[in-house]
Amino acid sequence: MEDGQIIDLYFQRSEEAIRETEAAHGHKLYTLSYRILLNREDAEESVSDTYLKAWESIPPTRPTYFYAYLAKICRFISFGKLDWKNAAKRKAEVVELTAEMELCIPDLSRQRQLESQELGELLNAFLGTLNEETRKIFMRRYWYADSIAEIAQRYHLSESKVKTQLFRTRNALRVFLEKEGYTP
Repeated sequence: MEDGQIIDLYFQRSEEAIRETEAAHGHKLYTLSYRILLNREDAEESVSDTYLKAWESIPPTRPTYFYAYLAKICRFISFGKLDWKNAAKRKAEVVELTAEMELCIPDLSRQRQLESQELGELLNAFLGTLNEETRKIFMRRYWYADSIAEIAQRYHLSESKVKTQLFRTRNALRVFLEKEGYTP
């Protein structure tokens, strides 16, 4: 079933919407959540919570990109669960990803406060300046939390090339944000 038809089912308040959402996007959402939580039960629970949140928010929201909408909800729930479960200690991969991005994005508590929407718009603008391959690699690493090895395999590249490209992209992001008034 097409995403538009699934969204129509949500607007009709049909419980079939959840079943169709699971059939169309359940595996991708589970994979996304599992990469964050590294726990099967927690990932399944996060995906279930994602369906509930979608049910509660559609309508009135009519997402243009349904999977992206669901993935955003799933990531938020999964990272929230990770924070709750691990409190002061973080999983190594999340710490690694966060540390990499801290080099580009400043700590907003020490800088002038900018709305997260504005930062999101700047990140989107930056992503629009990248070529397709670089943008996909960046998104696979920092949105989907893919490992370097997984990205290299997916795009038939060496791990070294992926690391180099991510390093250069993070540097370009830092320069881009500095030009916009952000400094790390």
